[in-house]
Amino acid sequence: MKVNIYYGGRGLMDDPTLYVINKMQKVLEELNVKVERFMLCELKNNITTLPQTLKDADGIILATTVEWYGIGGYMMQFLDACWLYADKEKLSRIYMSPIVMSTTYGEREGKLNLTAAWEILGGRPCSGMCGYIADTAAFEMNDDYSVLIEKKAENIYRTINQKVASLPASNQAVKQRVSVSQNTDLTPQESERLSQYAADDSYVQQQKEDIQELANMFRGMMSHEPTSTERYISQLKSHFTPVDGFKGTYKMVIGNKPIGVRINGEDITITDEPGNKFDVEMSLTESTMNDITAGHITFQRAFMSGSMKTKGEFGMLRTLDELFDFMK
Repeated sequence: MKVNIYYGGRGLMDDPTLYVINKMQKVLEELNVKVERFMLCELKNNITTLPQTLKDADGIILATTVEWYGIGGYMMQFLDACWLYADKEKLSRIYMSPIVMSTTYGEREGKLNLTAAWEILGGRPCSGMCGYIADTAAFEMNDDYSVLIEKKAENIYRTINQKVASLPASNQAVKQRVSVSQNTDLTPQESERLSQYAADDSYVQQQKEDIQELANMFRGMMSHEPTSTERYISQLKSHFTPVDGFKGTYKMVIGNKPIGVRINGEDITITDEPGNKFDVEMSLTESTMNDITAGHITFQRAFMSGSMKTKGEFGMLRTLDELFDFMK
């Protein structure tokens, strides 16, 4: 028989959970159980590969400490990795005992969370242990607590050895109906390989760079198509007819895109970064601007019908149709 212990705490010397799993490991080894321990805090860069270690385990102990709230990030990372990469068929035959010690509030909730998570993963839960430990030294010196821990280890051994059946749980029913992982059509071997890739920082970084390169490439391909602002600037320039002695500035906000037009006799400058201070400022929709450039209506008619809002020198607004005659 083999039992794996996955410890999700921070590895502090006074962590009561370490005392409990040390005691349990000693009892299990006396019962000729092969015990292997995984300190998630020391393996944090390889947590995604740890579901591979479940292959030859008959049972596992998920042990963690509640220091302020919940079961902690390392344990959640391990459970996430089990959901994504573990061989669910093999996992369904593995017994799990939750061990949660707390130096604050929440040990019972933590134990329930681990049990629920394992059931949703499809595994077999067995009885665990939880407790609030205010003084680690007093806890370790208490003989009654020591006996309880030893008895719990023995019960875990019997449950796994005798393959004790358990009644169906609603968590498993939920898993079968609605909590279904994304179907990737991967074999267990492919999932294992994927977990190795996910744990390889250089591989993940390379994938991000490749995706960014593709995004830039497609963005470059799309940038060759003229935007609506570029199209309007081109149309205004091509239909510009100078008026002798005229000098003025216009700002057109088409939709939410501004265009600045500066005219000095035969010289014209049109930009999509207009800045401030214009003689005439106009606001109109792209649909209205399309009608104007198509020759259906004039700037003056758009203003009179309310399709275009204007402020500034209204006399210069009438000149706009002479400067840009789209009716020809």
